[in-house]
Amino acid sequence: MNPMPQSSRAPGGTDRPGTVTQTLWAVADLHGAVKDNAGMIDSIRPRDPSDWLIVAGDVAERTELVLQILNRLRKRFACVIWVPGNHELFCRSTDRYQGRAKYDELVAGCRKIDVLTPEDPYPVFDGVTVVPLFTLYDYSFRKTGSTVEQAVQAAHDRQVVMTDQFAIAPFVDIRAWCWDRLAYSIKRLSKVSGPTILINHWPLVIEPVKKLAFPELSLWCGTRHTRAWAQRYGARSVIYGHLHTPGTTVVDGVPHTEVSLGYPREWNRHLQGEWTWPYPVMEVRDA
Repeated sequence: MNPMPQSSRAPGGTDRPGTVTQTLWAVADLHGAVKDNAGMIDSIRPRDPSDWLIVAGDVAERTELVLQILNRLRKRFACVIWVPGNHELFCRSTDRYQGRAKYDELVAGCRKIDVLTPEDPYPVFDGVTVVPLFTLYDYSFRKTGSTVEQAVQAAHDRQVVMTDQFAIAPFVDIRAWCWDRLAYSIKRLSKVSGPTILINHWPLVIEPVKKLAFPELSLWCGTRHTRAWAQRYGARSVIYGHLHTPGTTVVDGVPHTEVSLGYPREWNRHLQGEWTWPYPVMEVRDA
């Protein structure tokens, strides 16, 4: 098991004066199989050799490519923390590893290249516990009064269905896996004291999801059971991906920040605005 990294710098923060000496960066949704994303991935570089990097899911679909990209990033950064997204879990009937077994394969591969996962001890950056999570989705982000079956059928009827329904759900009981992950995460989080940064591929609250153009997609975007986690577990911030709509939504006083790259048509549009990517989650500054 990976040793638990500790940030060795003196306490600091983004609102303090002084020279930045160490940064905790975050990215998500790199989609490394997309040729035009290669340059953006290559641009992910530390400002200082001591910098850390969060990769909040959707690196790629093939395990080999996921690990290749993470390995390159790990050689640049002092610490890399990865959480799985839905694309890492995509399977075909011919794949050697499917469902839960594919996730286990990814975790084992990350340990070989010294990349932290939701199965490892939580690292501490400048006194803040960085918590990688893997919670999946359980279709509970759905219209009030409808059953899961009714909501999924309605999405099919409108032809607004995420690939997850064909590339993840056939290989595992997705709701049961989600609930197992929730119980596992709560057990570990209950042992953490002090401030945290929570990392998950799927948003922990529904507010960002409500901004989607197609409300049916919310079925595959998280679970209502994580809503209180930021407050309950002392989160200074929540980092996530998945929606390809980077930005910050403040919920109950806690910033929830999406750090997705997405596809070229998306990040080209974001580059026209005030988009900071990779996103600096925390900075340590000299006094």
